[in-house]
Amino acid sequence: MIASLFALLLLQAAGTPLDEGVLVVRADTLEVARESFRLSHGRLSRGEDGWTLATTIRYDRARPVIVLAPILEVNSDTMPATLQYDVADPRQPARILGELGRGRLTVRLVARATERAREFATGPRAVVLDDSVFAPYVFAAWRAASAASELTAIYPRALRRETVQIQDLGVSSTTLNRDPARLRHITVAGEPSGTVHVWLDDRGRLMKVEIPSRRLVAERLAGS
Repeated sequence: MIASLFALLLLQAAGTPLDEGVLVVRADTLEVARESFRLSHGRLSRGEDGWTLATTIRYDRARPVIVLAPILEVNSDTMPATLQYDVADPRQPARILGELGRGRLTVRLVARATERAREFATGPRAVVLDDSVFAPYVFAAWRAASAASELTAIYPRALRRETVQIQDLGVSSTTLNRDPARLRHITVAGEPSGTVHVWLDDRGRLMKVEIPSRRLVAERLAGS
């Protein structure tokens, strides 16, 4: 599955951006945020080829309004290469910067009157995730195969590292915006939030992320 998916994505690369859309995020059926994302393929800031994911999610159904805006670059092996992440939170605005070195991702968090840095061992397979941003799960899904395997998950905003298990369960029936759908089902297990269910279409595009333990669903807006 993974080899054919990468081949398909590379064939699509001539028409960049590869994908862009909007995820509607609901908790207990109540809309809490919308996330706009754009995925493109091409030359990265470090000069190598890879993918760039720019995403912005706005939590504005409660106060204070919080906007999270990471720009993540991954190389041709889908390893996280660089990260620039702006956190617009009036209580504690911050900028997070990340860069891949030899087997490590160095993360620097700069906030008001404070700066912290940590190095995280990546191993051969790693992904950058966030419990409040959902588009980056597409990179975890790309790494999944029919046999369960381990993946290093790095959460820069929390300065945390976890080992998760990913598995491609194949095409399954689900719903998308309340309509029946047949999508590729990937699970990411071992997170603090429990198992995360990621759904892709037959072109490898992110369609839905579900976190049952939080009663949260991020679904692609129809037509986006």
